[in-house]
Amino acid sequence: MNNHFITICIVHRNKKNLQLLHQLLHNKEGCACVGIFLSGEDALLKIPKLSPAVVILDINLPGINGIDCIKQLKHLCKNTQFMIYTACDDNATVLAAFKAGAASYILHNSPLQELAGHIKELHNGGSPVSNSIARKLILSLQQPEINNQGKYAITKREKEILLLLDKGGSYNIIADTLFISSKTVRKHIYNIYGKLRASNKIEAVNRFFGRS
Repeated sequence: MNNHFITICIVHRNKKNLQLLHQLLHNKEGCACVGIFLSGEDALLKIPKLSPAVVILDINLPGINGIDCIKQLKHLCKNTQFMIYTACDDNATVLAAFKAGAASYILHNSPLQELAGHIKELHNGGSPVSNSIARKLILSLQQPEINNQGKYAITKREKEILLLLDKGGSYNIIADTLFISSKTVRKHIYNIYGKLRASNKIEAVNRFFGRS
C-alpha cells in the first residue's frame, strides 16, 4: 500500500451508511479504508491486527457502544487516532467520548465532502469537531463550579437525586420517592453529568461524594 495513504477503519451500525463512507474514503483523497465493521465486538477483534492510523466510530453500536470500544482499543492500538462520527450530541456523551480517548467528534449532519479533510487534520495532530460540539465544550468549561469538599454547583434537588442514586435507586424509584416524573429525573441526571463531567451514574456519585 502507498505509504502516503492514511489507513482508516470504520465502525458503524448502519450497513448503508457504512458502505457510503467506505465508497467516499477508500483510496480517495489520501485515505485508504482497510476495514469496515458493523459492531464494536467485531472491531475489537480485528482492528488491533490492522493497526490503522484512524478509526471512525458511531456511538450507538449494537452490543458494546462506540465510547467503550475506544476505551479498549486505545490500549491495543497505541498509534491510532479515534474520531466519533454520530448523530448523538448531548453534553454527557460528548464529554464521555473525549474522556475515553476520542480526539475528534463529527456529527452526521456535517458535509460529507469535508470528512476526508477532518481525517487528515486528525492524523496531523489536530482535533476537528463540528461547530456545535465546539460550542458545547466551551460552555461546559464555562459552567460555574463550587469547589467545597469536592462538590460542584449542585442544586438541592440534584443532591437528593445523587443520594438516591448512591443507594441504588432506579429512575422510577427516584421519581416515585421525589414525586416527580421519570422524564424530570432524566433531565436532572443529564444536568448532573454535565456539572460533574461524568459519563455514568457511578462516576457521578463517586465524584460528588469525593470518592474519585
